Amino acid sequence: MAPFLSGGGYSSEAWSYILAINDYIKNPVFHLAIEQHGDLESLAFWQGLPENMKSLAYELYQTNCRANSTIVICHSEPGAWYPPLFQTFPCPPGEYEDFMSVIGRTMFETDRVSEEHVRRCNKMDYVWVPSEFHVSTFTESGVEPSKVVKVVQSVDVDFFDPFKYEAIDLASLGRLVLGTGLPNVNLKKKEFVFLSVFKWEYRKGWDVLLEAYLKEFSKVDEVVLYFLVNAYHSDRDFNTGIMKFVSDLGIEKPVNGWAPIYVIDTHVAQIDLPRIYKSANAFVLPSRGEGWGRPIVEAMAMSLPVIATNWSGPTEYLSGENSYPLPIDRMREVMEEPFKGHVWAEPSTEKLRELMRHLMSNPVEAEAKGRKAREDMIRRFSPQIVAGIVADHIQHIISNKT
Repeated sequence: MAPFLSGGGYSSEAWSYILAINDYIKNPVFHLAIEQHGDLESLAFWQGLPENMKSLAYELYQTNCRANSTIVICHSEPGAWYPPLFQTFPCPPGEYEDFMSVIGRTMFETDRVSEEHVRRCNKMDYVWVPSEFHVSTFTESGVEPSKVVKVVQSVDVDFFDPFKYEAIDLASLGRLVLGTGLPNVNLKKKEFVFLSVFKWEYRKGWDVLLEAYLKEFSKVDEVVLYFLVNAYHSDRDFNTGIMKFVSDLGIEKPVNGWAPIYVIDTHVAQIDLPRIYKSANAFVLPSRGEGWGRPIVEAMAMSLPVIATNWSGPTEYLSGENSYPLPIDRMREVMEEPFKGHVWAEPSTEKLRELMRHLMSNPVEAEAKGRKAREDMIRRFSPQIVAGIVADHIQHIISNKT
């Protein structure tokens, strides 16, 4: 039970599990069924899914289940679990003891889990979390250690395969917010493209990225930054937000002009995402905290060199060999509700400036890191590998219950 029809991180992750397990269990000791849960449905997201995923959704939605022989996986944030704190189809869809086992699949982006979420986690038979970081934060917050199991996320390395796609014209999808394009005399010279993909929220560190980019580069550097962004409890006037931030920052406009920034805020179908990554030279996300960081691993699967904050979920897969881990300046208290009082990372703006310049200036090294990134995604997080981990856990539960 997951937000299969909603888009977003939990949706993407749930689909990655379903696709992987469905291929893995050729002679199944268990069958799969799915149910929409945890968020509102998005028609645009559904329409943008590949046909094979739509067909599988219809098939698995019709699977019949007997409660006492069913393992329910509630793949969402704990506030959506039974009884839900907001309007959603409850998970589990009945009393916990009606089922063979009930598992919560969740994660969090700060240094702890709220008391309410701890209580909900402890009602589960197991809580699957994606990284050692989460094993630590969940147990230290009070979730019973015997319930917490690390189950990493998978990334579809066959779908996100750089050799299968041609680049797309990002400028045709986006809106120029700051700066200008290259002058006509340089039309044949390709700009160096930094790409960032995120929801428009403070946690994602878009302010850190803007400050580092605008202080480090000007138009003469022939570099461009693209934001592929979605609204998140905010309006969609990203242009005003960016321009206000630049004004408040007080950076003097370079003599040569601003390095350009584009925003892509139209819906991009799932089937077109690999072409977005293919169009970039590097991916950067200076987030203050991530449950996992699906755009990061998607970019890594596409062999892009990646700069990402070296804290929280991404520490499970970032290394000096496969990426450019971004150091943090300090830990800082979250000042916004509902997680005020929690702590997350403050990534280093100055180190980000250095890494972006270094990456751009050392293409051979950057390409080598990108190749290693894809190798690591295949070796550790491919659907076949992760499906085996999930299937083993499910088989363990079945064996203990029968």
